[in-house]
Amino acid sequence: MGKYIVKRLFGLIPTLFVIVTVSFFVIRLAPGSPFATEKAIPVEVRLDLEKKYGFDKPKWEQYLNYMGNLVRGDLGLSTKYPQRTVNEIIFLGLPATMQLGVVALLWSLFIGVGAGMIGAIRQNKIWDHAAMAGAMIGISVPAFVLGPLLMLFFSLYLFWFPPGGWGSWRHLILPGVTLGTVYAAYISRLTRGGLLEVIHADFIRTAKAKGLGERVVLLRHALKGGLLPVVTFLGPAIAALMTGSVVVEKIFSTPGIGPYFVDAAFNRDYFLVMGIVIVDSVFLLLMNLLVDLTYAYLDPRVRYG
Repeated sequence: MGKYIVKRLFGLIPTLFVIVTVSFFVIRLAPGSPFATEKAIPVEVRLDLEKKYGFDKPKWEQYLNYMGNLVRGDLGLSTKYPQRTVNEIIFLGLPATMQLGVVALLWSLFIGVGAGMIGAIRQNKIWDHAAMAGAMIGISVPAFVLGPLLMLFFSLYLFWFPPGGWGSWRHLILPGVTLGTVYAAYISRLTRGGLLEVIHADFIRTAKAKGLGERVVLLRHALKGGLLPVVTFLGPAIAALMTGSVVVEKIFSTPGIGPYFVDAAFNRDYFLVMGIVIVDSVFLLLMNLLVDLTYAYLDPRVRYG
């Protein structure tokens, strides 16, 4: 297993190299300039800015310089926030985004797995229909609708949680629930489908024939196999949760990196866009590796070497 992990980790390097290369040239092919504004700036100033950021050089030379800096861990200087580096922006915003992502992940797993188990155990009964109806509502209601509704009820009516801002665990609850609800809906449906396939398998019937109780059979034998579809979904889901949500962070004024990505795209802040793309890609690749390893734990038939 150790050799497999090391091999996969080294295999991430060429994948990340391709992602960075493609992203670099795609961004550069977009029309416009980071220094294009509604108010025209003097030519001399624009030329000085292009020289400062290296945009006066051929694209292949810009690429080589960027890759050299990236190897040293330098993501460049933001053109939108000229006094701040991309490393600084990501370093300051990523912790808040990750805290929000952890709360959303815990909420989605707690509600999603629980609802899916209820739906599978009570198949085609009222509890099953209620759980799946709730899942459909969670999938259908967008975050920009759910967030203000939660804010209105729990902040302005009940005064349980602050409507926005940052500072304590109470600021995490409403945005975490808003962000995690749609994932909980998908997880509930995947859990239900996975469990329905497993609970009719021969080894489950054997466990029941041995006299094991329903709860023991479900938790000890069926749940591992039933969660395999959820594990597959969680790879990209965790990466998305941990790298920011523009809508949720905007609604609740969370100081994460999500809004920076949109602002950087609109302002053609090449280095900031690249920095966030790299962070997102690293999370996605690592989460996919974690999914593969989790498969080996949940399904004894899977072996890596």
